[in-house]
Parts: sequence; structure tokens; C-alpha cells
Amino acid sequence: MFDTGRLSDELKALKIDVTRLLSTAGDEMLDASKDRAEALAEQIKAALAELGETVSDEREQLHGLVTERPVASLASAFALGVVVGFMLRRH
Repeated sequence: MFDTGRLSDELKALKIDVTRLLSTAGDEMLDASKDRAEALAEQIKAALAELGETVSDEREQLHGLVTERPVASLASAFALGVVVGFMLRRH
């Protein structure tokens, strides 16, 4: 009544087709993930470079302020230390 040989052959062919489709879909997803990861890495590199430039500029500006007013800078650092000390003592 049922041709089991033919049915078995069709199931094997179906299995091969499904495996091929899943493999292709997996490869496409992997390539897309790699592309997204590379794009994200480039954005992070650009952001870090910009942050480095900003920090360098701010450091130069702070160095100029401290050089122009050393006594005021020292007094500010001392006052900040006292405030932080009181805050840490309370907790």
C-alpha cells in the first residue's frame, strides 16, 4: 500500500534541503552579525578618539588655570578634600 523506499528517499531529500536552508540562513545571520559588530566597533573607536581629544583639551585648560592661579588652586583642592573627608566620615 505505501512505498516505504520512496517515502524514505523523499524524507532524506527533504532533510538535505532543510539542512542546506538552515546552513545558508545561519551563514547569512553570521555575516550580518559580523557586519553589525564591525560597524559598532568603528563607532566605539571614533567615540573614544573624540573623548581622548576632549580630555586632552580639558587637561590643557586646567593646567593653564592652575598655572595662572596656584594659590587659589591649592585652596580649592584643600577645601574639596575637607568636604570629601566630611562626607566619607558620615557614611
